[in-house]
Amino acid sequence: MTKPRWRDVLIAFAAFAAQLGLLAHGGLDSRSYHELDVRGGLLAALATLPLIAWRESPFGIFVVTTLASATLNLLQYPSGPPIGATIALFLFAATSAGAKRRTLAVVGLLLAAHIASVGIGESTFPTSAIVFGVLVWTVTWFAGDRVRLRRERAERGQRLAAAEERTRIARDLHDSVGHAINVILVQAGAARLLRERDPERSQAALETIEEVARQTVGEIDALVRTLREDGNGSAEAQPGLAGLDTLVAQHRLAGQAVKVFREGDRRPLPPTTDQAAYRILQEALTNAARHGAGRADVRVRYGTNELELSVRNPIAPGSTPKDGHGLIGMRERAQLLGGALSAGASNGEFAVDAVLPIDHD
Repeated sequence: MTKPRWRDVLIAFAAFAAQLGLLAHGGLDSRSYHELDVRGGLLAALATLPLIAWRESPFGIFVVTTLASATLNLLQYPSGPPIGATIALFLFAATSAGAKRRTLAVVGLLLAAHIASVGIGESTFPTSAIVFGVLVWTVTWFAGDRVRLRRERAERGQRLAAAEERTRIARDLHDSVGHAINVILVQAGAARLLRERDPERSQAALETIEEVARQTVGEIDALVRTLREDGNGSAEAQPGLAGLDTLVAQHRLAGQAVKVFREGDRRPLPPTTDQAAYRILQEALTNAARHGAGRADVRVRYGTNELELSVRNPIAPGSTPKDGHGLIGMRERAQLLGGALSAGASNGEFAVDAVLPIDHD
């Protein structure tokens, strides 16, 4: 039996024991009452033990326990708190089904029936039962409803986090595949043109294609695994700035003159900042290869509280860089970390500048 089921059984039997104790000791008043017998024991069981199955039908269990408790009052057994019905009310209010407003009317009717049963059984106007019943059930309802709201907020938070993670994965997939296709395209063209004139360079271009394709397939495989619903295993570590030299080497092999300038004390970065920085530089170099004139300058500066990134390249004649998905993705990466990114063309040069905060906590 699972842990929740064991908990339900314990709650139900605890409520049953409390109800039997209440009936055996005369309830909460000194009026004459029907002594506990087999019939009373069976009704006490019906008023509490169905709590074992409350997960199957919260509303149905609430109705059954309330009616059984009211029957005890009608048959003049000792009156007292409807233990099983009150617990069932809390559990019902804590479920999504309990959120429907029309159920409040049913709860009110059952409360009225229970109070009326006390009055009929004692042949008096049940003033104390009215005050006590309304107070206890109102508090119980709102307590259960607050539990439901907190659970739903947590579930919405989990769904939002999952959606954000899938968006991040989509950006990573776009950047990785876009970069790979661009490098493979350039290298394939170089291999074709140099096949006879310079076999060694042609062979190097083919090896670069193989290496980039293998690396990209690995990244895609790791990213796709995180999208599986079964959740068996986590994604492999994504590349960070430690892979910048390899990234630059790929672009240089593709014929792009890339210079890298590093400033400040190099040190380990938080994984999210490290990965975002790499992806921003990767996308910026990919755009430089597509729309640039064969050259790009990369600057990485480690500040005290910020990491500054800069990529500049001359724009190729006739090329018109657009604010497409790549640039939008770079801005989103920076903004998600609390940083900022600007990109645009000026005086024949395209510049990407990003500032990412470094969390020291």
